[in-house]
Amino acid sequence: MRDQLLDYLALKQLPRTGWVRSNVENPESVAAHSWGMAILALRLAPKDIDLTKVLSMCLVHDLPEVKVGDLTPHDDVSNKAELEHSAMKELAPDWLALFEEYEAGESREARFVKQIDKLDMGLQAMLYQNEQGLDLGEFLVSAKAKISDADLLEILD
Repeated sequence: MRDQLLDYLALKQLPRTGWVRSNVENPESVAAHSWGMAILALRLAPKDIDLTKVLSMCLVHDLPEVKVGDLTPHDDVSNKAELEHSAMKELAPDWLALFEEYEAGESREARFVKQIDKLDMGLQAMLYQNEQGLDLGEFLVSAKAKISDADLLEILD
């Protein structure tokens, strides 16, 4: 059990690859991103959505990155889904169905979390731009392209 928990907590030490590639000083960890998503979801989730499921998805959606790394569109992602699914089965089989639901993006909760994922990235890009004077416009463009909810999109405008 302890080794499994240590695997989970290793996510706190894995820096987000996109920020590293963009020369962000002291980039957030993957776990910090998951927390960011959870706090945004807690604040922004519609009242008629399953908040427990939403928060759970926020917390576990990137857990496989402990094993496969934080892959970005700039990496070879041809087998990303297969690698992450296999890692999730190994790391947290009890949460595999939740991870699969998120990945499929078919439930209302999964679609909401996928948009929150992009909203967190866009807001984090804004923070880094303001703090470090970097041009992270590509992250904002990417986030806006993936968010279809008008209220969430408005936050980035």
